[in-house]
Amino acid sequence: YDGSEVNKAVSFSKVNTSGGQSVYYLDEEEVDFDRLINEPLPQVPRLPTFTTHWLAVEGVQPAIIQNPNLNDIRVSQPPFIRGAIVTALNDNSLQTPVTSTTASASVTDTGASQHLSNVKPGQNTEVKPLVKHVLSKELQIYFNKVISTLTAKSQADEAAQHMKQAALTSLRTDSGLHQLVPYFIQFIAEQITQNLSDLQLLTTILEMIYSLLSNTSIFLDPYIHSLMPSILTLLLAKKLGGSPKDDSPQEIHEFLERTNALRDFAASLLDYVLKKFPQAYKSLKPRVTRTLLKTFLDINRVFGTYYGCLKGVSVLEGESIRFFLGNLNNWARLVFNESGITLDNIEEHLNDDSNPTRTKFTKEETQILVDTVISALLVLKKDLPDLYEGKGEKVTDEDKEKLLERCGVTIGFHILKRDDAKELISAIFFGE
Repeated sequence: YDGSEVNKAVSFSKVNTSGGQSVYYLDEEEVDFDRLINEPLPQVPRLPTFTTHWLAVEGVQPAIIQNPNLNDIRVSQPPFIRGAIVTALNDNSLQTPVTSTTASASVTDTGASQHLSNVKPGQNTEVKPLVKHVLSKELQIYFNKVISTLTAKSQADEAAQHMKQAALTSLRTDSGLHQLVPYFIQFIAEQITQNLSDLQLLTTILEMIYSLLSNTSIFLDPYIHSLMPSILTLLLAKKLGGSPKDDSPQEIHEFLERTNALRDFAASLLDYVLKKFPQAYKSLKPRVTRTLLKTFLDINRVFGTYYGCLKGVSVLEGESIRFFLGNLNNWARLVFNESGITLDNIEEHLNDDSNPTRTKFTKEETQILVDTVISALLVLKKDLPDLYEGKGEKVTDEDKEKLLERCGVTIGFHILKRDDAKELISAIFFGE
């Protein structure tokens, strides 16, 4: 008997042999061959196949037939054993409804690890266990070692630089860092908030951000919105790096170059994020554009904020840059104090350092802002057709008038001095 007929009662018969021993046998049904031959054939069984499915996606179990049913798990397991059940949309916790007596017993057993929601008498009570994120000892040691290396004060010697590069390389290449990502994001935000006067540390933090973004083994999509404020802070901060050591022109120039280099780095990271995560967050670019536009329209900002804002605008696409272009004339007129200024006296106005009402920026700062605006406008040349035939043509008086109305006198004056002035003007007004 092989056990195949599990649905039928097994009947044994007893026979006494001549030796006095009993022999048991099965009463097998005699089968009529005619009936057996005429019976319909059973269905052909399916061939054995293999398939794959997701057991969990980012820690969330999808609701598919291969996985256990969420409702069955709710009923069969108490909350303090199974924990919270999260749906595939990750926006709702399904808890097991229990009676008040059961809830009281659960609270007694689990102590401070659970709490009861406020419900009216007679209603079911929800038990929501607190979830503690547990890191292995190795990950804790790794995290502490990385942050201590990157925040070390003495970065001048060769050994410290070697350790720093090793830490950044590890962040860029190691594949087991996903559990540490939220801790790194929090560390980055804290360091930027507390150390805006330390250019060296801020540069290291930007390198850390770039290393995390470059790690192909880390899924950073859920953390991009938490990372963007840190990048925008270093791009648009009112003051970075403290103050120059002295008032000498050389020291002021070098300090300006160092702070601008940090903002350039932040702008390049902004460009990298916008290009790497275009589909994950479709609202990311519009939100960045609104932030930059709000900063751009505030005429009371300092040079560093304007410079960072314009560098951020320059990494946007042509359509977004044209959005800023409509406000460029009013911005230049107010920021560069262009009241009563024309193309005939603009050069004298820019070189007159003795005039306190000339502009609130130094001559070098004004030139940097103008060059940054023009570098953003150069992106618009990509919109021109490949067979553009206006190269080398002279700029007409009509072109000059349109340019000054759109960009202001200061910026228009520097555009007209360029060899590609006609092409750039055509790009600015392309499609109008």
